[in-house]
Amino acid sequence: MNVVKTGILLAGMTALFMGVGFMIGGQGGMMVALAVAAAMNLFSYWNSDRMVLSMHGARQVDRRSAPELVEMIEALSARAGLPVPKVYIIDNPQPNAFATGRNPQNAAVAATTGLLATLNREEIAGVMAHELAHIKNRDTLIMTVTATIAGAVSMLANFGLFFGGNRDNNNPLGFVGVLVTMIVAPLAAMLVQTAISRTREYSADRLGAEICGDPAWLASALGKIAGGVRRTENRTAEANPASAHLFIINPLSGARMDNLFSTHPATENRIAALMQFAREMGRPASAGFGDAAPAGPWGAAQGGAGPTGPRTGPTGPRRGPWGGR
Repeated sequence: MNVVKTGILLAGMTALFMGVGFMIGGQGGMMVALAVAAAMNLFSYWNSDRMVLSMHGARQVDRRSAPELVEMIEALSARAGLPVPKVYIIDNPQPNAFATGRNPQNAAVAATTGLLATLNREEIAGVMAHELAHIKNRDTLIMTVTATIAGAVSMLANFGLFFGGNRDNNNPLGFVGVLVTMIVAPLAAMLVQTAISRTREYSADRLGAEICGDPAWLASALGKIAGGVRRTENRTAEANPASAHLFIINPLSGARMDNLFSTHPATENRIAALMQFAREMGRPASAGFGDAAPAGPWGAAQGGAGPTGPRTGPTGPRRGPWGGR
């Protein structure tokens, strides 16, 4: 159902874009709009991952510089049936993470230093599994396309202000109609974009829970990340709000509710859905949730020898892709 809904919303976004082109310049304007959309999407397809990683100052890590994080992602990728993505760390105190890339063969996952310092090992596994779910569902490409079209709609509507009053063009609305289009079209595009974003988050939460093996790990992580976002400003994200929809929790300070223009569902709703999924899986609703283990995924106080070995702690052995089953 999520796939069908996303397809309908993408078709609606494309139709809106071409409709704005037609309202501004008739059939010629519609064709120009189509050409602009194709060019922008082609550019985004090849360059969006590098742009967003550079924008947030992400640095690539490997087995030498971050062995346990990389090994964890390797194990989760094997469970998901995915190639291992490139792994990045962002020096930012706000706990958060995102995935990017045009396809599973050219994907990357990025986690902030705040996330690695705040969450325990199981919670980080849940977050990374969520990001791998986005890659598996090709959400990274879908969201890049929708963000590009939404930006193009706004750009095209603004162009209409300059060309709408020209009697020599093919504009069927005139200046007043174009002025209305200039205001309404970007809002409509934003609504479609946020609807697609929220749909994909629920789907990635569920698949991510399957990949990591315990929905409660991700549910607990979401609660901690949401609290961290409230306490810690992400200045880079605030300066580049167009990338906010990529993160597991909206990093911006002004969008915390499941409202009309939020790119993410309410965290409480996502946690409730994950707890329901845990019950469907026959897992105790409290398993792994609110774990009293110390913060930070790699501390010796948490027990275990790394992502490939079992972990013991206050609640006993943990199940997951690194053993202990």
